[in-house]
Amino acid sequence: MLRVLLLLLLFSCSHWVGRVNSHQESGPWSCESGSEIHVAAEFKPGLVTLDGRADDWKDIDGFEFSLLPALDPDADKEYKGGKMTVKALHDGNNVFFLLQVDGNYAYSKGNSNKCPSVALMFQIGEAATYHSMGGCKEGTDTCTNKTCKGYEVDIMHFSIGNAIPGRLYGGNPVDNGNGNGGDRFGHLVDLYAWNPHCRYLDGTGPSGNDTSAQNNWKGAWWHSSFNVHSGFVEEDSPYSSDSQKGTYYFEFSRPLRTMDRLQQDAQFTIGGSSKMAVAFWYPDDGNPWHGSGHYSVNCDWVPLDISPGSSKLTTAARGGSQDVASAFGLLFSVISICLSVFIAYRVAKPGEARFVRMDENL
Repeated sequence: MLRVLLLLLLFSCSHWVGRVNSHQESGPWSCESGSEIHVAAEFKPGLVTLDGRADDWKDIDGFEFSLLPALDPDADKEYKGGKMTVKALHDGNNVFFLLQVDGNYAYSKGNSNKCPSVALMFQIGEAATYHSMGGCKEGTDTCTNKTCKGYEVDIMHFSIGNAIPGRLYGGNPVDNGNGNGGDRFGHLVDLYAWNPHCRYLDGTGPSGNDTSAQNNWKGAWWHSSFNVHSGFVEEDSPYSSDSQKGTYYFEFSRPLRTMDRLQQDAQFTIGGSSKMAVAFWYPDDGNPWHGSGHYSVNCDWVPLDISPGSSKLTTAARGGSQDVASAFGLLFSVISICLSVFIAYRVAKPGEARFVRMDENL
């Protein structure tokens, strides 16, 4: 029974993976990426709650990107709803992301292709390219961890068709207990790939399954048109009126370092830089999206810098200690000078002649 459930989960994952021929490009690939584009994750511990809402991100600087078709990054085909703002921070243990994008409300329970969807992709292998999702030249029958070694990319994909707003999805005891990156409850899945045709849930693949894998991501989503803030349940679907103007929020977190030993997770280092990409699917004009019909924030990797905030705190602490010590030293010097002056004055002051009455009988 457990094996059947796993096969069903893998089949459901294949819906977003799409058919092989859906990733054919219309012409030669070209990309003009701005060198100033980057995302910075500053050290901000205890600042955000992972609930899909953006209120606690208001003081975090965002990075605004145009959303262009991933396979044809033509400015004339930019997402009509507006730009996407990407924010990031870390607390020394986990890295957090907020994706914010305007869009009329669209939700169809159980049909993820008629709901917005997002994905994050990170470089693992040194040879992995943004274009062609890793860039390994092998086909579906020949791609393995040996033939495509060095081309690995790490992917998190969130399809919200079965996800309740404000509720956490991603890694859970059931799927992690089976040793794979699936999420049977909300389809916030953890995958790896070598190219668009060779994508698998963590812990699965052409060489067999490895039960040591798990889904390390957690996340939630929200839309600004919601007027209920105490919490939704599944019976509240569709949660808002169709086509309501507003903003979508997608919030995620993952440990900086994972226990991956299969080269299926990107590993982040404080003070280091990684390469990432962000994808966005939207049912334009109410039409279901397809796997390769997504928008992207850039036509190449975007640098992700994990700021070493702890060193700044150490410097500040040292500076504060030095200021206090200097203040005490100055105060002690002033007191010492005053005492020295007082003692010198008392010593130098001439003594008063005391009058002693003489006895007249002497």
